[in-house]
Amino acid sequence: MKRFSRLFGAALAVLLALVLALPALASPPEPGGTATVLFTHDLHSHFLPQPTKDGNESGGYARLASALARERRNNPDALTVDGGDFSIGSLIQTLYTTRAAELRTMGAMGYDAVTAGNHEFDHTGTGFAKMLQAAYGSGGKLPALVMANYKPSAENPDQLDIQRAMAAYGVKESMLLERGGVTYGIFGLMGLDSHDCAPSSGFVLEDPVQAAGRCVQSLKEQGAQFIICLSHSGTSEKTKNSEDEQLAQKVEGIDLIISGHTHTTLEAPIVVGDTYIVSAGPYCRNLGSITLSWGKDGKKQLTDYHLTPIDKSMESDPDITLLIEDWKQQVGGDYLGRYGLSYDQVLTHTDFDLRTPVSGVQTGNSLGELVADAFLWAAMNLEADAPEVETVTVTADGVLRASLPKGEITTSMAFDVLSMGVGSDGTSGFPLVGVYLTGKELKAAAEVDASVTPIMPAAQLYMSGASYSFNTHRMFFNRVTHMFLEEAAFLDFNRRELSRIDDNRLYRVVTGMYSAQMLGTVKSKSMGLLSLEPKMADGSPVTDFEDCILRDENGSEIKEWYALAAYLAYFGESGVPRSYAAPDGRKDVSSSLNPIELLKNPNWLTLTVLGVLAAAALAAALIFRWAVLRRRRRRYGTGKARRYGR
Repeated sequence: MKRFSRLFGAALAVLLALVLALPALASPPEPGGTATVLFTHDLHSHFLPQPTKDGNESGGYARLASALARERRNNPDALTVDGGDFSIGSLIQTLYTTRAAELRTMGAMGYDAVTAGNHEFDHTGTGFAKMLQAAYGSGGKLPALVMANYKPSAENPDQLDIQRAMAAYGVKESMLLERGGVTYGIFGLMGLDSHDCAPSSGFVLEDPVQAAGRCVQSLKEQGAQFIICLSHSGTSEKTKNSEDEQLAQKVEGIDLIISGHTHTTLEAPIVVGDTYIVSAGPYCRNLGSITLSWGKDGKKQLTDYHLTPIDKSMESDPDITLLIEDWKQQVGGDYLGRYGLSYDQVLTHTDFDLRTPVSGVQTGNSLGELVADAFLWAAMNLEADAPEVETVTVTADGVLRASLPKGEITTSMAFDVLSMGVGSDGTSGFPLVGVYLTGKELKAAAEVDASVTPIMPAAQLYMSGASYSFNTHRMFFNRVTHMFLEEAAFLDFNRRELSRIDDNRLYRVVTGMYSAQMLGTVKSKSMGLLSLEPKMADGSPVTDFEDCILRDENGSEIKEWYALAAYLAYFGESGVPRSYAAPDGRKDVSSSLNPIELLKNPNWLTLTVLGVLAAAALAAALIFRWAVLRRRRRRYGTGKARRYGR
């Protein structure tokens, strides 16, 4: 009985233990999680709403802040991140190096992490460092800044100062962040093309794929469950040009890529293997949101993806509104005071829209022509000691950053059109520069517009002081058929006096600093078929474009944007002339297939191609004739054989 009692008791204890353990055995804890990420990219200092074609408004950080607050109410554990180019695009960018308005406002909006894009280096690497110093020196809340593959060059004389500023801010290759029970690993990348777009950064680029592989491995070793890459690389319809798709193909373990730089808007994520690639579009037009969930196998599943338009339907956050007003006041004191202008000052008005060019469409453009005319007007009216020489002014599609909609035009709107770059004086805005080209090179510049634009839309040019014609169906680099100089006659737009261009004579060309620096790249872009060498007035090559900057009577740089603002103010209450309502014909684009139009005035390239085609046609004809004769011989035999019945 005692033995039975002991055995029974032991069995009962085991049974009780099994019963108590049954719930755990029946439903073991299932590892997994859910991640919600709110994202933007390419904000470009769009602190304030911008008018749209349909009369609505788009963007503005006060409205973005409200959209973020609404998303966070629905999901308090959501992360907020940005894919770079958060600066350069409005007058408030003029506070970049002194106030760091962009990063401080993003901190106030609750961003967790951001990366740098190419435009963060428009003020060079030193300007980037000054911005970081201003940001952390403010004592305000700031987002983490992650940069894995972009470091100051050892040859940069300011390398140590930049490194100190990055260290003081806390810039890292990658970071861990725990939110809602999920451990996130976040790293930032600069892309190949975006690095090419920051030639004055003084930074060196590590291969993005190599850097990404290193970051993924390190973050996983540290326990990251969900890995996010903030990439300023971008996507493209052509996979070979789609850097972030290639990244996802080559590097395993990235769960999510926030893809900036190419200003893409993805209505649905691009999925490459187990990696999701997302983009919300530029200029604060949308706030992106993606939610992914996973179970014990770690396989991610898309639960939700949506883009929230930032428009009039969104209320403005009062705190961010006040912050932006403070930035505007500081711009007026710090930057605009020297020009005698204020942020919202009305310069003139327009009764029609002046829109940025449509990408890839080769034609005249009223805004481009207005800007080119503004440069010529500034060279004639603002430049001190301007040389009395025939002058042509040029602007390019790629530098026209905003439209001028119907209605009043303010100082800030004029700045937005030409907001890129920084001058030798260290302040925002590219200066105008004057260089010299031969007449032959001037015609080559028109040929760049005609032949390079189809493969590089940003290269489309708009001129003042010259008119030209080209046919889009002619041979590449032989599309221009006519080019003449035009005598400037402001406000007398019906007057047009033309004169021929002497190939060997020097002509002055005035353009923005960025466009001038690009002139020297024409030879490589055209595979050596075109060549433009910017020169000084004496014909010697330009060695430093800062020697060519246009200056006013006070010795100050004449900025691109100020040339436009002053020209608009010149119109005054009369408004922008109706002649700018449509292109005026100074650039005549034809698509005629008339053989005479296609072949007249051929250059050596066209003659060479025609010669090759003629030789190929002759060879084909001879081969065909030989084949026919051979076939006849086989069928009928030789004449002698036929005679003897063989």
